[in-house]
Amino acid sequence: MINIMKRSKHFIDMMKERNICKEWVERCKNNPDLIEDHNDGTRHYIKKIPEFENRWLRVIVNINVDPNKEITVFFDRRLRAKYES
Repeated sequence: MINIMKRSKHFIDMMKERNICKEWVERCKNNPDLIEDHNDGTRHYIKKIPEFENRWLRVIVNINVDPNKEITVFFDRRLRAKYES
């Protein structure tokens, strides 16, 4: 089954601004280390990216729309403290 998603303009802008490559985003969504479902209708895919100083990438997707929509993406500094302290 192919999971089709749309990307918000904000998502695309944040990928560029934060130097996050598409391959990392796809790896995060397709093989996450963690998945969090939030009450606001978003799903958070989280993956450690070894080639980016082992930082944790968070991809946030609105799962209440069809097709699902990628909302934002960032390296989550809070997770480094949580999982590596």
